[in-house]
Amino acid sequence: MKEFYADLHIHIGRTRSGKAVKITGAKTLTFSNILQVASERKGLDLIGIIDCHSPEIIEEIEAGVVDGKIIEKREGGLLYKNTTIIPGSEIEIYDQNCNGPIHVLAYFPTLKAMKEFSAWMGGHIKNITLSSQRIYCDARTLQKIVKSLGGLFIPAHVFTPFKSLYGKGVESSLTEVFDPKLIDAIELGLSSDTDMVKDIAELESYPFVTNSDAHSLGKIAREYQKIQLLEPSFTELEKALQEKGNRKVSANYGLNPLLGKYHQTVCSACFHEILNGSGECSECGNPSIIKGVSSRIQELSMSKKDGGRKRERPPYIHQVPLDFIPGLGPKSMEKLLEAFGTEMNILHEVTLEQLKGIIPDKLADYIDAARNGTLILEAGGGGKYGKVKKEG
Repeated sequence: MKEFYADLHIHIGRTRSGKAVKITGAKTLTFSNILQVASERKGLDLIGIIDCHSPEIIEEIEAGVVDGKIIEKREGGLLYKNTTIIPGSEIEIYDQNCNGPIHVLAYFPTLKAMKEFSAWMGGHIKNITLSSQRIYCDARTLQKIVKSLGGLFIPAHVFTPFKSLYGKGVESSLTEVFDPKLIDAIELGLSSDTDMVKDIAELESYPFVTNSDAHSLGKIAREYQKIQLLEPSFTELEKALQEKGNRKVSANYGLNPLLGKYHQTVCSACFHEILNGSGECSECGNPSIIKGVSSRIQELSMSKKDGGRKRERPPYIHQVPLDFIPGLGPKSMEKLLEAFGTEMNILHEVTLEQLKGIIPDKLADYIDAARNGTLILEAGGGGKYGKVKKEG
């Protein structure tokens, strides 16, 4: 067994012809640019690109297979250089059982299965070319289709206030919407971590994944996991989520939840923190609030706490992404990449002394603190990310 780094939630902003896929995604977030950055700059072994249902993206993947840049792996997945791509899709559910829209992730072992899913989904959504579109069928039907094609099904960023399972999607339980037997994992999202959600009993049977939900190239791998596998492939990923034969998620790496843009409850107008969770804002008098992930998790933990034996979870390591670090500009970053190859090497392999041999000591100390989760942070909320505070 070996350990591999995986980010399974990366969007596509534009097709190679310039057409929008994820409208809020960066124009530079093309399929080819994602492959290059994820493999050569970030150093990821396994990536989930979740807008592969878009017909023009399928055509681009097929062209890559024909010219030999992409190889279809026997165990599932698509190989580009040293990185395996898991083709997937993000879909929005809003059926009669939901209180609000819920985003889910579906992943497929082969390009053929992805094409079949795209063809089926084209008859159930309004625009097959775009990401995260609302599907006009119930959640359980969608789950069955994904499974019939050999796919994986994962509710996305389940605690964020908008478009998520526990944000506004259900009052209390995932069984209100989903068949629990057809869920392969739970994606936590940027404003939560393993320790925060440990008392939600109905999540005990599922592994947790932590992903970037990248809308730009720089955000790829801001959250990711280390997975123990024989080799990076769809089949091995599936076995890891099922924890078969010593395969498993061995560590989650993510932002301290304080940095998530929906961590605390805030006023929707001035973003002042609301401590009691209700009433008008003490700063501006606005009665409308945006409930934070921390408050929602506390509600769920109180209502669904279970005193039984807890599932053993891998460590959740708070790690600030390199592009959050004060003073780490493009020139310093390029020096580090030239010296050490990839961001995964900088974050996991390089010593503090080696860093100080390339960049100023203070900047090296910042990076080391970011790797160890010891930077001073300011909480985010209401759609605004938290911040890393500068010393002094």
